[in-house]
Amino acid sequence: MDNRLSKRVNEMAISATLAMAAKTRELKEQGIDIIGLSLGEPDFPIPEFVKQAAIQAIEDNYHSYTPVDGYGDLKKAIITKFKRDNNLEYKPSQIVVSTGAKQSLANLTMVLLNEGDEVLLPAPYWVSYADQCKVAGGIPKEISTSIETDFKITAQSLEAAITPKTKMIIYSSPCNPSGSVYSKKELRKLADVLVKYPEIIVISDEIYEHINFSGNHTSMAEFEDMYDRTVVVNGVSKAFSMTGWRIGYIGGPEWIAKACTKMQGQVTSGANAIAQRATITALENPPSKIQFMVDAFKERRGLILNLLSEIEGFKTNKPEGAFYVFPDISYFFGKTLRGKNINTASDFSLYLLEEAKVATVTGEAFGDPNCIRLSYAASEAEIKEAMRRIKEALA
Repeated sequence: MDNRLSKRVNEMAISATLAMAAKTRELKEQGIDIIGLSLGEPDFPIPEFVKQAAIQAIEDNYHSYTPVDGYGDLKKAIITKFKRDNNLEYKPSQIVVSTGAKQSLANLTMVLLNEGDEVLLPAPYWVSYADQCKVAGGIPKEISTSIETDFKITAQSLEAAITPKTKMIIYSSPCNPSGSVYSKKELRKLADVLVKYPEIIVISDEIYEHINFSGNHTSMAEFEDMYDRTVVVNGVSKAFSMTGWRIGYIGGPEWIAKACTKMQGQVTSGANAIAQRATITALENPPSKIQFMVDAFKERRGLILNLLSEIEGFKTNKPEGAFYVFPDISYFFGKTLRGKNINTASDFSLYLLEEAKVATVTGEAFGDPNCIRLSYAASEAEIKEAMRRIKEALA
């Protein structure tokens, strides 16, 4: 690494999911038949009504710089969505639109964290949480879970992790990578702990909100005693298959929203004009418009869990949301497969790539060294073939 680079970038990890996706593309370009189960990207086309809205926006000459915090009518659509889907009341001054939910999260860490502030991360957690916190000077502090607890923390484990330096907790529900969903009762128990520590800010990542098979989604912000200290992060990448459109948004306390707008104004300014116009239409439509995707993901979940159950050494739970399975594969640690020693989840993930030609992501990147993540945002044919290859490579 060039010593002229900053310490912060030298110490930053490369996103494991994006690194595996890049490796997959590289192998495919070499003519190698790789099945990619590493990236969290829906394989459905963008809904036609969203496409038409984007085309109309082009025809209407939406080409100028956009407001830093988002178009006013998009904010109105977001406010309506929050009220309709989450029973949350926000004003325009509490909404900030960003270039993807990832930027929303980065803004939040940059405006809220000082050097040495601790950030609680229920593990497993999305790969970018920890490094975004580190870049902002924060110290990630994992709260461990296991497959036996459905990868969810408890009120007891939360309270045990809190110290005088705790500034923030970041969690996702439905969770990437585990697919776990916190029920209203479970979140209330966590909230009962947090109300005792009023300085802690809660970041609730709800990007997979609509890909939820339990039938119920609860936001921490719905609790009256947590509303003023919870920031809800969402976007259109997953539910509307709009990953490349890069639109995310937050709803939260006005003082935090203003700070995020200030930060964003010095980094990217406003998000893409055409994507914002298309997002208005996406959010104005009811969730029933995308139910066909959710139904398909549920079918694929059943398929991949059944096929994994036939492979010795994979220990799975039943994820209630998102489109991932996060099996415990520690059974293989210490074993030698086709002359290759498997001592870590990274070893196992690399083995599957080289021997089965299936791309997965090591659980180490998500804060759980015993697991790997497989995305079932792929066709049923690809899932079946991937599981066949994995089973053969491990036989």
